[in-house]
Parts: sequence; C-alpha cells; structure tokens
Amino acid sequence: MITHFLNKTKDGGKTSPVDAYFLFEIKGLCSVALLKFNKGGREDFHSHAFNALTWFITGDLTEQKIDGTLKKYKRSILPKFTSKSNCHRVIARKDSWCFTLRGSWEEEWYEINNSKTEKTVLTNNRKIVSKEKI
Repeated sequence: MITHFLNKTKDGGKTSPVDAYFLFEIKGLCSVALLKFNKGGREDFHSHAFNALTWFITGDLTEQKIDGTLKKYKRSILPKFTSKSNCHRVIARKDSWCFTLRGSWEEEWYEINNSKTEKTVLTNNRKIVSKEKI
C-alpha cells in the first residue's frame, strides 16, 4: 500500500523540524524522499522503523546517539547508514537537505525523552503502544 506519493509531509510527527518530500513510500517495501532538516532538532531521542541510506546534499548535521556520542555529517558521495536500532537525535546548525532511501518498516519503534527517564513505543501514525519509566 502506498502511504505517500509525490507529496510533502512532516517526517517524525507534526512537531518535527524535518520536512519530507516523498517520491513514494510503500512501508512494506521501501521509501524514497528528499528531507529538509530545518535549523534545530527534536529534543527526544528515537529509533526508526526502517534501515536507511542517507546522502547529505547541503548544510551539515550533528547526530547525537543516546550514549552521548556525537558525529557530524556534511555533503558526501558516500551515504550514512542508519539502522533501525540506532537511537539518536539529529541537530541542524542551518537548514540542510538530504536524499534518503529507506527499507521496509517494522511494526514498532521508540522514542526516549530528553531526560532519558521515559521510553514510548510507537506504531503506524505515531500511535502509542506503550510507555515505561527507565
């Protein structure tokens, strides 16, 4: 089932600073999109329901993993691989553009709040499956 086709939407929920311009998204197969990371970032850490390859086109981004590790990314012909299990958040110093290829979706992924005290498990349409204190 095609969930997106030639449209623009927020990537990561209504309050996300990331705009996605989908060529298409078929969650059971793959997705192709341009992403605009608007300056700033989300406070919560998150995993993904999919593996992704991402090519940085303009700007630069800093990825902060849940363990505190920081890595900067900028334009490159080599893609960044993001696994489903990578719990992180991304901060853009300025508006930045990326091209992404995403694999098929798992049923669930999660977010961990900024203070690292609560984990929220999500499913399609960001529906909450469970919340737990950590």
